[in-house]
Amino acid sequence: MYDDFAIITANGAARLAGGGNRARDSIPGPSKIRKIPYNETSNRFHKLLPREDVMPNLGEMGAALGALLKDKGQTIAIAETSAGGLISAALLSVPGASAYFLGGGVLYTYESRNKMLALPQDTFDGMRPSTEEYALRIARAAREHLGATWGVGETGATGPKGNRYGDDPGHSCIAVSGPADEMITLETGSADREANMWAFAGAALELIEKTVKESA
Repeated sequence: MYDDFAIITANGAARLAGGGNRARDSIPGPSKIRKIPYNETSNRFHKLLPREDVMPNLGEMGAALGALLKDKGQTIAIAETSAGGLISAALLSVPGASAYFLGGGVLYTYESRNKMLALPQDTFDGMRPSTEEYALRIARAAREHLGATWGVGETGATGPKGNRYGDDPGHSCIAVSGPADEMITLETGSADREANMWAFAGAALELIEKTVKESA
């Protein structure tokens, strides 16, 4: 049913040479983007997309990352929008999640974003949502506000229509901020709202796991 999905992933090398921390007020430039056909991608979460006979398993989605964060003694904070809380839900489905999960929120309006991240509106002046820059800004804010090792930001257009900024349904920008910063832009090519939410969450979890593993 979803065999025509495609993913655009960023090849963004946002980590500083030598593995140090990126300056907190710096924003990496646009990452290089490559398009991978759905049936060739290695993203293991794509098999969890909703189908007529298969439903996603939150525990399976969050298990590897949860174990990794526990092993490293690191913590995480989530700021998601279009994924609708599924990133947080996957991480919280793992027994013992309190060891690494400090908190998360679905920042679906400007008001909720500003209040939950304790940020004034002018923090985002001149910055358009549904971009990698915006995703990184809310990821950093979540990390700093909760004092986590890692912060995650997700922003996009779930469907069935595109968003007010001109992005097509199935568009999502995801950023991880911490000892290393990484970003991706995802385009599923689908207007299926629920399927896109699962795809956004799966891509986010994969990016977080990759970034945590590769960090110094």
